[in-house]
Formats: sequence, C-alpha cells, structure tokens
Amino acid sequence: MSEEWLAEASRPVRAAKVDSSAPNVARVWNAMLGGRDNFEVDRRAARQLIATAPVLAHAAYASRAFLRRAVRYQAEAGIRQFLDIGTGLPTKDATHEVAQATDPSCRVVYVDNDPVVLVHARARMRSDAEGTTGYLNADATDIPAVLGGAAQTLDLAQPVGILMIDVLTFIADAADVVAGLVAAAAAGSYLTVMHPAEDQRLTVAQRLWNRDTEPQVHLRSRCQIGSWLDGLELVDPGLVEVNQWRPAPDDPECPDDLPLLAAVAKKP
Repeated sequence: MSEEWLAEASRPVRAAKVDSSAPNVARVWNAMLGGRDNFEVDRRAARQLIATAPVLAHAAYASRAFLRRAVRYQAEAGIRQFLDIGTGLPTKDATHEVAQATDPSCRVVYVDNDPVVLVHARARMRSDAEGTTGYLNADATDIPAVLGGAAQTLDLAQPVGILMIDVLTFIADAADVVAGLVAAAAAGSYLTVMHPAEDQRLTVAQRLWNRDTEPQVHLRSRCQIGSWLDGLELVDPGLVEVNQWRPAPDDPECPDDLPLLAAVAKKP
C-alpha cells in the first residue's frame, strides 16, 4: 500500500455542521438516486421538483450512468488521474471505482464546497491500495484553490480528466470557470461536462428551486454550453443528450430526449 493512501485512509473523520431545515443540493440529488443520506426536507424538495418536471425522475440516474461511461472511456484512453469537481454524496460507481477498475493506480481528487459531502466521501470512499483518492473542500469558482489543492495529489503537468457533471448549472460565471480550468490543464487532458438545457420542461422547476433555495440554478442553451468547448476536440458523438453519449448495456432506462446535455472533449 502507498504511504499516501494509508495516510488518507487513516485521517480522522470530523463532524460537519448539518442544516436539516432547508434543502441541500447534494442531499436532494441523493434522494433522487434513492439514497439514504438525506432528510425529509430534501425528499420533499425532490418530490416537488419531479412533480413539476417529471423528466427529473430520470435525471440523477442518467447523470451517474454518464459519469460511469465518461470515466471508463478516459481511463481506457490512458488517463490515470481525475479531478471530480462537485462530487456530491457518495454513491455506487464513484469516479475512483470506475477508473481503478481499468487501472488500480489511478489517482482521483474529489472537490466539493459542502463539508458534509466531504465527510461522507472521506468516510466511505476508499481507493484501491495501488491508487490514491484525495478530498478537497473548495468552491469550483476558486480556481487557484482547486488547482493548488489538487496538485497535492495529482501531477497537473500530466493529462488529467476534469469532471464537471451537474455542477456548472449552479455557477453564474460558468464559462470563466471552465476556461480557467482548461487553460491550466496539460495537453491531452479531457473535460467532461453535463448541464441541464434550456427546456420548457425544466423552467418551472428552475423557478421553484430558485425561489426558495441556494445556490441558484442556471439553464443554458446548447450554443452556450458548446461555446465552453471551443478549441477542444469533441469525442464522438459530441454535445448530445446525456443518454445518447455512448450508451452502454448497463445504463438505466430513461427517455431518449432528456433535457440534459453532455460532452467529453480533449485538449489538443
């Protein structure tokens, strides 16, 4: 076992402040996945969102399936380190599990600005002994903090798979964040994005969430999302509905027209 992994695995899990009086993004998403790391206020928010936009009943499952396919693709393409920004609460087929199934030496850093997420992640997500899994409490918009913290585990002079799945929708200046991360990445790195599209099926749910909850949700057009990928080499089939990006036999069943856009692109 590596000394790094042993040190990480032995770190004490500290208590984090939990507010059970208001919905929390990570816990609502966990509720949509049928998880148990949530409160009634989160389950109620999930039910309200799905009642308003029934298509959201499939969103979390489709998102996790896309992450699995995207990480597997990059690992098979030779990527051995991943930066997963906007981790969310632990669930099956986490990034390090998928990557290390291809190569046990893969290194993964999870980034989230919710300390509760990272407490759960550190307690429950263990790396393969040959690899390394790190956890970073940082906001995605603080690029120096993200890169500086990630550099403690990853070699950013080498290609890295940057994952931003359903996190950019909560960032007002998402274009600047993506541009900053891509600019700092080595040639041969990959950017993976998934983002809810401007779609009439989602607009009422967006207003419901933004009325009562932070952070605010931003829906964006295919053109806006595509502009983040300018100068990168899109992996086929390009920017498409999430369940149309290289579907796999183990994917959950979901509608063909989910209003979630997804892409994987390589930095030349």
